[in-house]
Amino acid sequence: MVTFTLKGIPPELYERLKARAAGNRRSINSEIIVCLEEALRPRRLDPKEVRAKAAELRKLFKGPPLTDLDIDAAKRWGRE
Repeated sequence: MVTFTLKGIPPELYERLKARAAGNRRSINSEIIVCLEEALRPRRLDPKEVRAKAAELRKLFKGPPLTDLDIDAAKRWGRE
């Protein structure tokens, strides 16, 4: 495993990072790793992987297919 030091972090950025880590119940180090992984994740998705993941999720959902109205209601939920 590689170790490196990050210098010159602006105080406001550090505070945001610290708050995000606390909100996710992670150490600051772990939060930095997650942030780097998200930032460096490949942008293009493999269509086969997306279809496989969608099929996996469909198996978990036991009910009629969702309609556009269901999805819109879910997006509004908690904001009303």
